[in-house]
Amino acid sequence: MKSELVTPSHLARKAVVYIRQSTPHQVVSNQESLRLQYALRKRARELGWREAAIDVIDTDLGLSGASTAHRNGFKELVGRVGLSEVGLILSIDVTRLARNCTDWYPLLDICGLRGCLIADRDGVYDPGTPNGRLLLGLKGSISELELHTIRSRLTAGLLAKAERGELAVMLPIGLMRDPSGVVVKDPDMAVQGRLGLVFQLFLQLRSVAKVMRALNERDLELPRRDRYGDLCWTRATLAAVAAVLKNPAYAGAFVYGRTRFQPPKREGALPQKATRPMEEWRIVVKDRYPAYIDWPIYEKIRAVIRDNRAEYMRIKTRGAPRDGELLLHGIAWCARCGHKMYVRYKGGGEYVCNHLRTQEGQPTCQHIRASRIDAAAADAFLTALAPAELDALSHSRRVQQQMNNALRSSAERELERKRYTAALAERQFNRADPDNRLVASELERRWEAALTDVRAAEEALARQMPSKAITQVAISKELNDKVISLTGRLPQIWDDEAISDAHRKALLRCLIEKVVLDRGENDLALARIVWRGGAVTELEVRMSVNSVTRLTRGTEMRERSLALARDGVPDDEIAAILTQEGHRSPRCADKVLPITVGRLRRAAAIKVATQRSRWEHDDSLLSPPELARTLKIPVNWLYVQIRSKRLLIDRQSSGAYLFPNTPSVLDAVRNLRNHVLAQLDLRICQPNKEGHQHG
Repeated sequence: MKSELVTPSHLARKAVVYIRQSTPHQVVSNQESLRLQYALRKRARELGWREAAIDVIDTDLGLSGASTAHRNGFKELVGRVGLSEVGLILSIDVTRLARNCTDWYPLLDICGLRGCLIADRDGVYDPGTPNGRLLLGLKGSISELELHTIRSRLTAGLLAKAERGELAVMLPIGLMRDPSGVVVKDPDMAVQGRLGLVFQLFLQLRSVAKVMRALNERDLELPRRDRYGDLCWTRATLAAVAAVLKNPAYAGAFVYGRTRFQPPKREGALPQKATRPMEEWRIVVKDRYPAYIDWPIYEKIRAVIRDNRAEYMRIKTRGAPRDGELLLHGIAWCARCGHKMYVRYKGGGEYVCNHLRTQEGQPTCQHIRASRIDAAAADAFLTALAPAELDALSHSRRVQQQMNNALRSSAERELERKRYTAALAERQFNRADPDNRLVASELERRWEAALTDVRAAEEALARQMPSKAITQVAISKELNDKVISLTGRLPQIWDDEAISDAHRKALLRCLIEKVVLDRGENDLALARIVWRGGAVTELEVRMSVNSVTRLTRGTEMRERSLALARDGVPDDEIAAILTQEGHRSPRCADKVLPITVGRLRRAAAIKVATQRSRWEHDDSLLSPPELARTLKIPVNWLYVQIRSKRLLIDRQSSGAYLFPNTPSVLDAVRNLRNHVLAQLDLRICQPNKEGHQHG
């Protein structure tokens, strides 16, 4: 039946049927609603429009009406109304056009301005009249309120189930629901073992990237779900390993509200999903699922992952231990401005506080040479660790053995799984009809691929086999006493070249939280070590300086050394006296060098009273010049033979080469000179008597 609001001017323009469903699921399941919306073409014909003048806009199927973002059909409709191409808009309900008054009222304004009618299944309305705008405005407000009401009801029910831990969310791989709905572990032992191996490797290696590399080096794949939710095995990636380590379901906890939507950064973009910190999770119900790890270990894993992220400006973490000889990378802080100090290797390693310079253009706060600071921090660490060294070494060996056993067990299960896959492919090939070559060739290809995987798994397992069988020996009391006598070897292990810089830094961080540094004015730098647990150790580190005047007690040392020099005391004895009194050279941290005393003496124009020879030794020993004079040979020839290792002799602690003054040694050197001997080894003939250094 034609409405009295429809005029010839309206009929001269198009009638547009706008069709929309909220979600793709409704498009598929709610077919009756779609039929009713497409039937609005008949309603337009009843209102007087010809079939050719009726257009249908259905490009917004599956999109929500809460916003006009990405609703190209609605934008097209508004644009055509603005161009006066549309005389009537038909929709089964105004909620199909917009569920947001911000979008609804601009549409009413444009329709009222261009003389466009709006119709639904209840009637035809003219937005240009007060009554029509009032009714349409009420319908739009009710539609918006209805959307919020429905959403609040659904959300309340969802949160109620979530607070009980009964909300059925998608479970990660390794967990599944039985027919009664109870969550259990995956019965596949290969899946359980591989997930347990991931957690064990991370607790040992403390890095997601290292866990990924350890799995890939041994050809151990991770269980994942494909697009259909079925189990598949894929190569380990950073994202896959991190997803396993960060998922609280493996700690037995049901968590709701781990993510949130952030406002779009640009107009027209969709809101971005971002993760929430653990302390902002909305609902946490522990002990709801069978756990692979307990909750304290999960919290420890999350803390380590967060600390490994080198994002000081945003989260102020230390970052993962990296290669580089500076030990305090990531844990050195400035005592003056309170910001983290960076490392710089140019011109020698040093710690630099340039935060204010890079952020505010101010001068560099301070920079400290790293060698002395690192040595002091390492000494403090080794001293603190010494009482527990034996237990730590024993625990480390046990953990390493457990990790090796876990890796081998996982490799064995990997091989067993691939053998089953190969056997299944063989059975499928044997059951195929030989005449059906298309199917038989494909099954044969799958069988060959499975056999190739089996051979690769066998080779990977063989690489993990120990070269020698390890026999288990019971530790007796005598053997235990011998083990205890080996304590104190941690400094040697620390200095071992086989230990990487990253390993040293990781060890250091086990006890040290951070080190606060202050260069000071003269030769003393202050280092405040903050240990795990809150204990603090204050250290004064003697730094290298350029001159005696930069030393804290430089003036006192200079006056004392000149006084002794005027009394005729030799430089080396003055150096020993000053060392005993607690003085030091500018570039030596623990003693005074004779060369420093000599420079001070010469600067004061004080001459040495008596000349002293460089080396003093017993008459039973000969120096290279004395041996050369005795044998009447060039002294340089002796040094050449020593450097070329034709003449092997131990060097004294003083730095001198001393030869026994015996006929046998003289004859041996003479024979070496005459090419009778190809090599002479005097190390076994060397007496246990050392020369004395003076200088």
